[in-house]
Amino acid sequence: MGFNRRQTDSVGVPSDPDQLYRLLARGNRGPDSVWGHQSKVMEHWHTQFHDKEDVALELPTGAGKTLVGGLIAEYLRRAEGSRVAYLCPTRQLAVQTARKLEDYGIPPSLLIGSWREWDQADLARYQAAGSVAVSTYSHVFNSRPKIDTADVLILDDAHAADGYVSKPWSLKVNRRSHEGAYKDLLAALSPALDPLLLPHLCSENPGTQYLTGIYLASPVAVAAHASHVESVVREAVAQNKVSDDAVHAWKFLETHVADCLAYVSHREILIRPLIAPTFQHNAFSSPKQRIYMSATLGAGGELERAFGRPRIHRIPVPSGWDKEGTGRRFFVFPEMTRDLASDRDAVAPFVRRVIEQAGRVVVLTPETRVADQFRERYLPENYHTFAAKEVEDDLTVFTSQPAAALVLTNRYDGVDLPDEDCRLVVLDGLPAKGDLQEKFLHDSVGAEEVLRERIRARIQQGAGRATRNIRDHAAVVVLGRSLTSYLARRDIQASMHPEIHAELEVGVDASLDQTSDGVWENLEIFNRQGSDWSEVDEDIVRNRETYDRQDGPGAAALQRAVRSEVAAANALWSKDHRFALTSIKSVTDQLRNAQTPRRYSSLWSYLGFCVAHRLGEATGEAQFQQAAESYFKEARRNSLGTTWFDRVAPVAAPSAAAVEELDPTDEVAMNSILAAKDLWEPEAFQAALATRAGLQQSEPDPYEDGLVHLGRLAGASKSYGDPRDGKAAKPDAVWIFDSARWVVWEAKNQAKNTGEIGADQARQAGGHRRTTEKAEGAVAPADSICVLASPKPKVHESAYNVAEENVYWVQPPRVLELFDTLTRAWQDARARDLRTMTVTALAAVFRAHQALPSQWLPTLRQHPLWRTPEE
Repeated sequence: MGFNRRQTDSVGVPSDPDQLYRLLARGNRGPDSVWGHQSKVMEHWHTQFHDKEDVALELPTGAGKTLVGGLIAEYLRRAEGSRVAYLCPTRQLAVQTARKLEDYGIPPSLLIGSWREWDQADLARYQAAGSVAVSTYSHVFNSRPKIDTADVLILDDAHAADGYVSKPWSLKVNRRSHEGAYKDLLAALSPALDPLLLPHLCSENPGTQYLTGIYLASPVAVAAHASHVESVVREAVAQNKVSDDAVHAWKFLETHVADCLAYVSHREILIRPLIAPTFQHNAFSSPKQRIYMSATLGAGGELERAFGRPRIHRIPVPSGWDKEGTGRRFFVFPEMTRDLASDRDAVAPFVRRVIEQAGRVVVLTPETRVADQFRERYLPENYHTFAAKEVEDDLTVFTSQPAAALVLTNRYDGVDLPDEDCRLVVLDGLPAKGDLQEKFLHDSVGAEEVLRERIRARIQQGAGRATRNIRDHAAVVVLGRSLTSYLARRDIQASMHPEIHAELEVGVDASLDQTSDGVWENLEIFNRQGSDWSEVDEDIVRNRETYDRQDGPGAAALQRAVRSEVAAANALWSKDHRFALTSIKSVTDQLRNAQTPRRYSSLWSYLGFCVAHRLGEATGEAQFQQAAESYFKEARRNSLGTTWFDRVAPVAAPSAAAVEELDPTDEVAMNSILAAKDLWEPEAFQAALATRAGLQQSEPDPYEDGLVHLGRLAGASKSYGDPRDGKAAKPDAVWIFDSARWVVWEAKNQAKNTGEIGADQARQAGGHRRTTEKAEGAVAPADSICVLASPKPKVHESAYNVAEENVYWVQPPRVLELFDTLTRAWQDARARDLRTMTVTALAAVFRAHQALPSQWLPTLRQHPLWRTPEE
């Protein structure tokens, strides 16, 4: 036998990825040519971003994303001799990708599963740049990465990668599976927790509030006790008292506990950095380029936070594909229907009926608890149920069953079920329940805006699991009050892809104020895909062409801030606290004028307090203690409307003088009252008091006039009503307290004091905030509220299901009581001569009458419409 001779690529070295495919297409099994939009994306990359370290490109499902990524990878391999690794979230997707690359004429090396079982010839070919490695994220983001010599990484489904990226730095201890380690670690963290919490966290049967709550251990106290915490974890690892994942995470976290955040719940403890320090992970940071591919990219810095990169250049969606999606979805909202909204027990039989009619169903849930509840409540008896691990290598075990459910937890990508494989998707619960950090940001901090892109991507990708080509169709059943009300919001619909936006509108209209029998009939029309549905489909297509996807409020500010966020996180990990504090200042400055991210900014301000305090303790320099006090006040001010700040252990708090300050809304109110010199005059003051009579009437004009004057008495810097110019529905009154808070009113005082508040009124009230934002040309402050004033004694269940967060219901007598409270405070202040009073003195008068905004706002917030009383 002779020597093996090196084989050269028969197509030669192309000038760009587009030409490469023209050469490959002569003998491959792929399409004859690339599509125009694919060509534009590759040209954009080749001419403008070829030398950038981090580049992201967006191509919706069905737009040929794999071919684009494969051609860029193969071009770099042939033209530059680069070792290229193409990473997928799951083994199943990696197998699909490798098959596609083979069809396109691109040689893959499939490297999945245990590295000990890899084909060594395939590995050698990749390492010699003779093929493109196709693997999973876990083989790069690992304590011992096996894909660690790549020159270029192609990261597919990048929008879903946050969990894979952060996993190596996330030490989780679960109470159920590792009770001993959980209790040991809870005891070690106890100095960093509010002492009032500890009995509830230690209890076997705490109340619902403590069973579901997520709490931040004080980073100052964690740092002070880091050596003890580390010794406890080290012992747990040595004695195999924790999971294998925790053992691997400990290799990254050892000596870095003081640089992490610790989150505690009754079920689990999580220790991790806020942003993964990928800059120290050579397998990810060493390649000369990382290309992130996604079906849905957005603004707000989500991608940068997920991967720990300060800047990722974006290639926009090609024209045309920014409107058109793949397949057709019909969204069904059982809990919006008239009969099922008020009878929760009847929802389950309806859903079971839908599942039985469909046969196969894929169910997507945010957490194990929701998945377990779904199996118990909604699945028909004796239904064959599959979990993710059972279909990892072969989906046919599910698709071959005539009646089966594939129930997945926190996994909204990686499962393709086209055509008759599956015609029904169930989304159960809002997908904002990843790890404890994500839950903390959403549930405790209320920083929805920083998670909006993540939530949006999961919903869009989850809804599309069974619509994988342009002619495909599937029904999508939406369950859970949080997800139902979220998708009913017009601003959320506007943030979706235009096609999903139009589909959601049709789905909401087809469920809201309809009966479940009517929804069932509509579902049958959709499943038949006949002429009756064609008319609805035409409406969707026509509407989608008029929509442009809208970024959420504050997205631009979050995008600007993310570079400093990454810098601060990396500096903390490197124990460079001075630079960390400088970067945190940049973060808070970027977010200071963006009113919506205020709650997220409060967390960064608190981290600034912690870092400044540590520097003050270490150096003895007074400037750092002063900075700590300033950050503490800022964190407290920006966390209004949340509970997390008060739940952090009161250790190393600044001086009492730094804590005792006027609430921002109170301060605005007092300044506005001192500036309202016209109301100091007897005639004007009495005229304002005379509008109280309007608040006792059912006629709209006098009532709204009374609300406007009530706003002036309350200290609003601006208080105005609806000019009634015949245009679309507007708020009946708006109280602006500068940038501290808005109170927006929808008055239904003309309604009878019988019956129930319906879904339409709740949705109308929720939309008033956005109407006011347009009128003001500004984003509403984070803790702004919308008040629906109605004499009706009850609220229909459907109103709770669609009401937006921060919508509250108040009955007219409460409004009159507020008017009288403010009147007494004004009379007392006027008797003391307003002209001589300071803000502090006036606040003392109003405080004595319970007339400060911080005192009367809770009265308006007693009945939230976005959650039922039993919640």
